[in-house]
Amino acid sequence: MSHENINDLFAFIAVATERSFTKAAAKLGVSQSALSQTIRQLEERLGVRLLMRTTRSVSPTEAGERLLQSVGPRLDEIEGELEALSALSGRPAGTIRITVGDHAARTILWPKLKDFLPGYPNIKIEITLDYGLTDIVAQRYDAGVRLGEQVAKDMIAVRIGPDVRFVVVGSKSYFAKHAPPITPQDLVGHDCINLRLPTHGGLYAWEFEKDGHELKARVEGQLVFNSILDVLDAALAGFGLAHVPEDLVRPHLAKGRLKQVLADWCPPWPGYHLYYPSRRQSLPAFALLVDALRFRST
Repeated sequence: MSHENINDLFAFIAVATERSFTKAAAKLGVSQSALSQTIRQLEERLGVRLLMRTTRSVSPTEAGERLLQSVGPRLDEIEGELEALSALSGRPAGTIRITVGDHAARTILWPKLKDFLPGYPNIKIEITLDYGLTDIVAQRYDAGVRLGEQVAKDMIAVRIGPDVRFVVVGSKSYFAKHAPPITPQDLVGHDCINLRLPTHGGLYAWEFEKDGHELKARVEGQLVFNSILDVLDAALAGFGLAHVPEDLVRPHLAKGRLKQVLADWCPPWPGYHLYYPSRRQSLPAFALLVDALRFRST
């Protein structure tokens, strides 16, 4: 196979994974028109349509899906081996793609990356903010970040942060009109600000525990966001109760902007973990990143 065909396959995998010529072109550093021409030429050589294009979406055909599933992992292996060779030069290199929620990105990932990246100028990090429980293999991410209990059992997981405690809070203006809930069941009578998990299309169930009894509450309210930072902003504005990480609201609690309720129902949960398939751990750049992110209790 010629070098051009290999590059064309990389181009196809990018479009099929991103489901967008715009995003794929930006990722590959080429124009959309050039990328579109590359895909057309690949389809002509293979004699089969690989992508279904509409004005709003791009998706693989049956042939395209087969190519994506069969060739995609092999191209990943090629990229991985090329990255591994960089270790021989003493200059670890490569691009590492991570999917993570905005809270973990802001409080765990970015603070550590700021110290790590200056020492390794040839390592590139691509971060996608997403609260969905993403299949990192299918979406061709190198790693994801989740709370401990959410990590898939077939993945390697490395703890990168301390325990996380989610608390229920509301503003002074909200509690001026509503009596504080005493138990999670009381949330039925409250406006609650929801967080949507895009992978499953559902709303995040608020999790509680007391005296060994676990409870998940499905709450209702006017507002739904896909960012926990937006949930917090809405709570500060008086639009309802929020179930958010304690470290985000601690300054607002100290200054009286927010009031915490149901404290005895809110224990700490296992902290954030970086998770990834075993094949990634042998790559020098990735191994360095994992070590830099690893949580070390003081």
